[in-house]
Amino acid sequence: MTAVAAGAPTLDTPTRRSTRALGQLRRYAPAVAVFVVLAAILLDAGTPAVDIARYTGYALLGVVLPGTLVYRALRARPHTLVEDLAVGAAVGLILELAAWAVLTGLGLEQWLRYWPVAVLLPFLAVPRLRRHWRVRGYTPVPTGWAWSVAAVVVGFTAYLAESFLYRNPILPVGEGQAQYIDLPFQLSIAGAATHQMPPDVPQVAGEPLHYHWFGFAHMAAASLVSGVDLPTVFFRLAVPALCLLAVVLVAVVGWRITGRPYAGAVAAALMFTIGEFGYENGIRQLFGTQATFIVWGSPSMTYSWVLLLPLIAVLADRIGPARDVAVPPLGRGAWVLAALLLVASTGAKASSVPVVVAALALTALVTLVVRRRLAWPVLVGGALALAAQGFATAILFAFESHGVTVDPFSGLRPFVGTVDRPAGTTALLWVAVLLAFLVNLQLRLAGIVALIRYRRFRLEPVQVFLLGGALAGPAIYLLVGHPGSSNQYFIRAGFAFGVIASAWGYAELLERARLSTRARILLAVGAVGFALVLSLIQLDHPATVYAAPTWDVLRPLFWWAAALGGLAVLGALLWPALAGHWPRLRGRGAAILLTGVLVAGAPGLVLDAAAGRRYPNGGAYAVVPMPQSRVDAARWVYAHSDPDDIVATNVHCRAMVNGYCDARSFWLSAYTERSVLVEGWSFAPRMVGLPGGPYAPFWDQERLRANDEAFTAPTPDGLATLRDRYGVRWLVADRSVEQESPDLSTLATIRFDNGNLAVYELP
Repeated sequence: MTAVAAGAPTLDTPTRRSTRALGQLRRYAPAVAVFVVLAAILLDAGTPAVDIARYTGYALLGVVLPGTLVYRALRARPHTLVEDLAVGAAVGLILELAAWAVLTGLGLEQWLRYWPVAVLLPFLAVPRLRRHWRVRGYTPVPTGWAWSVAAVVVGFTAYLAESFLYRNPILPVGEGQAQYIDLPFQLSIAGAATHQMPPDVPQVAGEPLHYHWFGFAHMAAASLVSGVDLPTVFFRLAVPALCLLAVVLVAVVGWRITGRPYAGAVAAALMFTIGEFGYENGIRQLFGTQATFIVWGSPSMTYSWVLLLPLIAVLADRIGPARDVAVPPLGRGAWVLAALLLVASTGAKASSVPVVVAALALTALVTLVVRRRLAWPVLVGGALALAAQGFATAILFAFESHGVTVDPFSGLRPFVGTVDRPAGTTALLWVAVLLAFLVNLQLRLAGIVALIRYRRFRLEPVQVFLLGGALAGPAIYLLVGHPGSSNQYFIRAGFAFGVIASAWGYAELLERARLSTRARILLAVGAVGFALVLSLIQLDHPATVYAAPTWDVLRPLFWWAAALGGLAVLGALLWPALAGHWPRLRGRGAAILLTGVLVAGAPGLVLDAAAGRRYPNGGAYAVVPMPQSRVDAARWVYAHSDPDDIVATNVHCRAMVNGYCDARSFWLSAYTERSVLVEGWSFAPRMVGLPGGPYAPFWDQERLRANDEAFTAPTPDGLATLRDRYGVRWLVADRSVEQESPDLSTLATIRFDNGNLAVYELP
């Protein structure tokens, strides 16, 4: 017996090892599955496999690894491995930004790929830091949670593929290619950031760029570190990677704040799976969108969420967890994290920190009134946020307003119109439009009602903080106006708070319903089926024409709201009979109703992706021509010029409208990654909000005249002025705009000519 007992462990060791290996395989299977699916989509979209490998190495070794080590050193106790990696990635982006700023500012951007060594060496050499390489004591991640989050990532990436990746080649492949108007402008900022700190306005050499450009500096750093060409980073890799990180961050932050893993998964689904309740098939967008379209149409928004979400978690930790939440606190290092995230958020998106300030202000006010005490952590957080906002206003934005003005309800006014009506009718119309706005953009936050109800209006400070952010976003949107509707970004910042609060309320409702595992599965299947039916109906009756904001375009929303509301009322009337027949339904009607309300906007992303197939470039958005001949000429300049070279061109206008130049031409600075003496000037900060919009004239007519005469009436003295005074080395003539003077070939050397465009080098 003794011999058998002694030999048993040895005989069982291979079995235990196999079991342990199988457990590890199951543990990492969701992450592996996500990577395989994303890689397959990227390959199908024409992304070179070597670029996927390089970018993956950059992301893991150049962002996640150093950021995770620093995060572990700052937080007190571990929670989950996925939280360490996700929040660590956000910290890594901040460290990358600092390294980019220092090295690019010193003209040493070629050394940027080695910046992680500055973090890794101390963590290898210092004993107290060395322990952060291997951490024990993690909370296990539920398998269902991991697969749920993975499903959100995969589903949203499939949406990105249909709406963005498949619609925009890395480089145009024909003369008929079109591109969403903002994309070349954004690419041009990333191109400038590969060699300028801070970047100038790429379309007007030397003009300061007082703008939130941190996200584009990240793309520049990603290209410099990974060695992947910038257009590939911009059009293929950065957007899916940032969206993946944002999804995981919503899930881990929601888990940390609520103490409920599945509340985090639901929050991720609300943010990245459910669309707007607009039923407009991705065409009109009514009052704007939250994640639909904007994640690729303005990738700086996604970058800002990646910083804002961990900031919410850190501030929530300092405010204090709810009484029923048992999550390891972050400790004093949270204040360092808060400061880093606030500073980085200021230049990621100008809308983030004002919403944070408002959320903290409401939390401080409610705490003072209800509990009759000052909430010192809230005040400290508010002071840090105000300091960060002051830095941004003075340094990053140089007190530029960027067209933002106090203009209450400017986003709703077009739907009301200016027709003379009786005062009572106008008031009712305003109420209806405001209701449409809330249903369209905020329906996914209906779980907040459950949270308030079950807490009997006695919200804890952390819940008030989430509610404050969710309210502040729409409130600021309704208070201010912007000529390009960019006040919508305040709603999107507040949405990050709102989905967590909504998921929290939904989780508490499900807890009170005491659903069995089988019942939860049936509820999930029913929700998916309901979303599928709504999507199929909408796909069968697509909107086909774009219409300006008027009362008429809101009618489909009200019809659908009335139809679904009627269905809910009918269900409520029949519920007593149904519950009498099936006793297990008793006490669970509210859970089913709220599930239906939260899922009602699910067709949004499906319809937007479908619109990408019916319209060029991922939907019926404002597009500009992006012919291959233009980009070929620009890429030739990129390959044969120095980063500090300045280019001049005869293209300034997207189009001529009634004799006025729509000065939104950005293609040359985008694809050359060089500063242009004068290209399109409408997006320069000093121009935004001026009378005339994109048709406002250029502010330096002497520079514009010297630029244009180089193509229409070149002289030795004129070209010498361009070279010596303005630093121009290259001239790019687009013959579809105007044929250059034949004298130019005698005064400058023609270096490239594809028939449509010619590139000249000044002597």
